[in-house]
Amino acid sequence: MDIITIDFETYYDKEFSLSNLTTEEYIRSKEFEVIGVAVKVNDDETIWLSGEKNALHSYLHKNFDWEKSAVLAHNTMFDGAILSWIFNVHPKLYLDTMCMGRAINGTEVSASLKALSKSYGVGEKGDEVINALGKHRDDFTPADLSKYGDYCVNDVELTHKLFNIFMQTKGFTLQELKIINLTLRMFIEPVLKLNSHKLTTHLEILRSQKQELLEKCGLDKEQLMSNIKFAEVLKKLDVPPPTKISVRTGKETFAFAKSDEGFKALAEHEDPRVQVMVAARIGLKSTLEETRTERFLDISSRGPLPVPIKYYAAHTGRWGGYDKVNLQNLPSRGKNAKVLKSCIEAPSGHTLIEADSAQIEARILAWLAEQTDLLESFRREEDVYKNMASAIYGKAVAEISPEERFIGKQTVLGAGYGMGAVKFRSQLKVFGIETSKEEADRIIRAYRAASGAITGLWGNAQTVLTYMHQGDKTELGREGVLEIDPDVNGIRLPSGLFMFYNGLKATENERGIQFSYETRKGPVNIYGGKVIENVCQALARCVMGDQMVKISKSYCVSLTVHDSVICCVEDNEVDEAAAFISECMGWVPEWAEGLPVRGDVEVGKNYGECITWQPNQRGHLVA
Repeated sequence: MDIITIDFETYYDKEFSLSNLTTEEYIRSKEFEVIGVAVKVNDDETIWLSGEKNALHSYLHKNFDWEKSAVLAHNTMFDGAILSWIFNVHPKLYLDTMCMGRAINGTEVSASLKALSKSYGVGEKGDEVINALGKHRDDFTPADLSKYGDYCVNDVELTHKLFNIFMQTKGFTLQELKIINLTLRMFIEPVLKLNSHKLTTHLEILRSQKQELLEKCGLDKEQLMSNIKFAEVLKKLDVPPPTKISVRTGKETFAFAKSDEGFKALAEHEDPRVQVMVAARIGLKSTLEETRTERFLDISSRGPLPVPIKYYAAHTGRWGGYDKVNLQNLPSRGKNAKVLKSCIEAPSGHTLIEADSAQIEARILAWLAEQTDLLESFRREEDVYKNMASAIYGKAVAEISPEERFIGKQTVLGAGYGMGAVKFRSQLKVFGIETSKEEADRIIRAYRAASGAITGLWGNAQTVLTYMHQGDKTELGREGVLEIDPDVNGIRLPSGLFMFYNGLKATENERGIQFSYETRKGPVNIYGGKVIENVCQALARCVMGDQMVKISKSYCVSLTVHDSVICCVEDNEVDEAAAFISECMGWVPEWAEGLPVRGDVEVGKNYGECITWQPNQRGHLVA
């Protein structure tokens, strides 16, 4: 298979640029214009070509066998979308050195072409693009266009060299290349539709609700802008005001700045009154859901929904939101929770199949820790939440009430990483459940008493931090799964990639040794339970990635959100596809032998209204 390295140079100005617009907005705009393109086939000489759109279209289609080729770029979401949307070019595989760099070096290191080129000593990225500001192709002199071509050719050469290094000396795997391809293809070759009528109606309702809520809040300017009075209003709504330690004074103060994480969280609070208050305080015209609805509506006017998902976005390797469209974070609670999701639809003649990897982190935790009783409960498909509630309340499983089961669920899903009583109590409060400090402490003690292997794994992880800090190699958890490499302050995952703890430090305090590592936002504390949380998320991503690759061999993967995969299939294939996807979600790679995973499959015509799949129910779904 040929590898075609490519880079497009396009028109931009102070307003019309990727700094101000999303990739989708920019490329689909009427103002979009290709200045030129540099192309390199395998190790051949890189060619620069500039011309009218029709001439470039003809050149790209006549000179390359795209169906048998892979396209390589740095930020292929951009260059691949231009190939697909502007020139109708669809290669067999999409490769991306920016994605690879992020996975190989970790998310705390810049993956820009300039930074990677310097780091790996392959050359220096030029700055000729600065001189192209505000210039259409016809505005370039022949000499200036030639210089711009040299700049573009150099970018292609740097990308090509980096790819070879990543593959030959960094051991980047073919499986991860396939996962990159799947992630990029969701954006570059979109299939999901947006229902503009539903979105318009929803936007009108949201604006009406906001006005009503603003009137109900009855806040004046002083109440909105005074920290003390704003905090008082939050307390009246039973919302604890977020706090932080002031850098200037070293004392606790309210975290009401736009950049404060606690204040950002209030913008997504389940109580719409809080969202409105936050929006009013920082002078926004829209609540978060309004903004999302407006963006969706805007996209719907231009075509199908490109799904921008960032490969290796998190420290643990998980996917993340990207390009100002965070589909990983659509509302999950509240009366409007499913409305935006329901606006994401399958195209005519097709059905969506959503497969959610049930309790995958809890299952991985039990498997990694070798908590055999919990593992067996998962294998027998028992209600592990009721089992936990039974241990907490000392009652038979059959006698557990729905509320007690919910407590059991939150315990299984939350306490497995060392959560203490205070945090557990706060977590329950988010769901509207009030409990005393003593009761929260009793529940946490009950969990730990029933989960000796899991608590032992936290201790193992704490020891691992000591080994890593001292420069010693060791393993973590089940034999042969995770390897600790102190040379890079990282944990090698089954994917061959690392989860890094850069600049690991040990500080002694009254509680003993406290470890921390460096991030772009500053030092972050790390301890045994948190390491296990990181590890379980990373392993879940490894399993999910491999399952997606298996699914993609037969069906189009259109979206992934957390632990779920959404596919788009033809109506007449729903039963066959659902059965196949369910089977894939129950498969595990060799390194995870004995891990009891399961995929819960739902089907529907839109993302928000999928129902549990049963064989031969297809006729009830197709309009």
